[in-house]
Amino acid sequence: MASYKQLTAQLEKLHKEVAAAREKEVAQAIAEIKQKIAEYDLTAEELGLASALPKPRRKSASASVAKYRNPKTGETWSGRGRSPGWLVGKNRERFLIES
Repeated sequence: MASYKQLTAQLEKLHKEVAAAREKEVAQAIAEIKQKIAEYDLTAEELGLASALPKPRRKSASASVAKYRNPKTGETWSGRGRSPGWLVGKNRERFLIES
């Protein structure tokens, strides 16, 4: 029966062999695929890879305009998200910023 150290050494050797074999086979597969693409003049859309192209970015959200102001501190809030502590439980109309 092989010892633990011998088995782990064998396992490590096998992992290296697997990685090397995979690299070799992947390189061969890529070369074959590139050859077929060139031979048949295929496009990404024809291969179903159009979804792999980067999607157009969304416009970033613009900074929201302040709608409420704390008269004591001058702190403002846009009305989006969680309401600030100085506004909780109070009539918001009193804190509206007039346009």
